Amino acid sequence: MSTTADIGRLAQLVPGQPIVFGGDRVTHVDPDLAERFRDGDRLVVVQSTGALLHIPDAEYVLVNKAVTAAVDGFTQLCSCSDDAISNFYDRFAAMLEDDARFAAIAAANDSDMKRALERGRSTTRLELTTSMRSGMIAGLRGWRDSPSRRDSVVSRVDHDGWMVEACRAPLGVVGFVFEGRPNVFADACGVVRTGNAVVFRIGSDALGTARAIVAHALVPALTEAGLPDGIVQLVASPAHAAGHALFSDNRLALAVARGSGTAVAELGAVATQSGVPVSLHGTGGAWMVAGEHASADELRASVEASLDRKVCNTLNVCAIVRSRAEELVPAFLEGLNSAAAARSEHGRLHVVSGSEKWLPPAIFATTNLVVRSDGSHEEPAASTIEQAELAVEWEWESSPEVSLVVVESVEHAIQMCNIYSPHFVASLISDRRAEHDAFYEAIDAPFVGNGFTRWVDGQYALDAPELGLSNWQSGRILGRGAILSGEGAHTVRYRASVTDFSLHR
Repeated sequence: MSTTADIGRLAQLVPGQPIVFGGDRVTHVDPDLAERFRDGDRLVVVQSTGALLHIPDAEYVLVNKAVTAAVDGFTQLCSCSDDAISNFYDRFAAMLEDDARFAAIAAANDSDMKRALERGRSTTRLELTTSMRSGMIAGLRGWRDSPSRRDSVVSRVDHDGWMVEACRAPLGVVGFVFEGRPNVFADACGVVRTGNAVVFRIGSDALGTARAIVAHALVPALTEAGLPDGIVQLVASPAHAAGHALFSDNRLALAVARGSGTAVAELGAVATQSGVPVSLHGTGGAWMVAGEHASADELRASVEASLDRKVCNTLNVCAIVRSRAEELVPAFLEGLNSAAAARSEHGRLHVVSGSEKWLPPAIFATTNLVVRSDGSHEEPAASTIEQAELAVEWEWESSPEVSLVVVESVEHAIQMCNIYSPHFVASLISDRRAEHDAFYEAIDAPFVGNGFTRWVDGQYALDAPELGLSNWQSGRILGRGAILSGEGAHTVRYRASVTDFSLHR
């Protein structure tokens, strides 16, 4: 039997060194990792995949300092009033609205944009546009005016001589790792509304913008509101290792990750094996099904509105029933082409083999310039794919990109969606209520509608800023909806009040 005396500290790695993972599998240290690893560094072994994640000591120290400050800030926040928290959001919004103060943030964003372009990176979500700025300000004021409060009574049960109240309570420190979208930084501060502290790690592309927001708006807002500055911490590191260090810190009450599916899944695995609950917001892509009773005009409009930009709720797959394909496929193409024309681009279509006969042959012979984050490509306007490729989420930049499949029935489309989709957003175009009810019952997705797919957004749909959207790819979520908002980051405490002290069990 081993004892704590038998446990040593990892000081070096050797090329070829075996590392056990998953209980019965072995991976080996490669020469590059062995060369980079230093005494004081840490190694996280992802138990589901065997991936070896190197956390240099400098990244660990940086994250440890931020989490420690957040833990201390959370303790202090308990003595601050809800009005002070409301004032923080009000001041934060006002500072982002102040043009003179915002100029420094805009300059930092311009620098981030320039560096990203030089590196050949996508800037679609990085640019802090006027509309993004307005959305951040509106979101912060939404948190300011939110009725959610700490310690509010959720329910009450009265007994003879005593009663029990269930009360909302803060979780603690929430860790966020998200892609380079400056607006997410403001959105995620929503967890403070329910009394939590937060530690951020933002994508390297937007790190300069995030630093500027912290310096010129967030910290001054905290100070003016009289809140402890530890409650909002930015891990100012561009290294992925900082995210791994954050999610492996078991002082977190919740870990939230947004970004690409692979990176998010790995972060989720790190948090889970560290004993930290996770909320993952990774793989996206919406499905739209056009049934036998679909309106061609409604399909065209819904497709166009679902392809205005590439985000997680963008249309990724359209399934059209065979009996209406002759009429509805052209309507689908009109919607795709209109969405592309609005961006002064051409659409890119992936057609499941066997469905191409409902498309004009010329579309397969035509080549267009397709713009993605890695540059421009000369590609066919349409090409065939295998059915299994319906699981691919097309990550387009400017040229709307979508898959098309012709199916036997709506039921057939539902089966495909439940197999190949990320179990996220599904829409049925049909004028029959009974068909919509059957679709809702059978489709395995948290977001179901009857038109455009881009409605799936906390602020747009529920007038509540979101921290992220979850799919059901890894199963349904216990006890809460797939829109995670600040008010959702809470736990429940129970408080008893006895009036008859002669009571006993």
